[in-house]
Amino acid sequence: MSKGVITITDSEFETEVLKAEQPVLLYFWASWCGPCQLMSPLINLAATKYSDRLKIVKIEVDPNPKTVKQYQVEGVPALRLVQGDKVLGSTEGAIGKEKLLNFLDTHLSSN
Repeated sequence: MSKGVITITDSEFETEVLKAEQPVLLYFWASWCGPCQLMSPLINLAATKYSDRLKIVKIEVDPNPKTVKQYQVEGVPALRLVQGDKVLGSTEGAIGKEKLLNFLDTHLSSN
């Protein structure tokens, strides 16, 4: 399993997310989004820390409206933790390291 963050598009969503064997953290972002720039290092940290039990993908909101609509993303940065077609948890807006790790620990331990 890759230890890095994978960038995907709407067309790759089914293969990379819905058919993934482990939970997937969807990181919705935009190039014009200041808070997204702050979140990127934390997303990379999570990709390293949870690489054994979590897949992390980032999806840019503007060129991928289908997935944005499907997961009801209203603001960026946004996170959706999914397994198959089931949403395990979600958050919108920039969050700190502690909150991100707590979010992941909470949802992954109950999985």
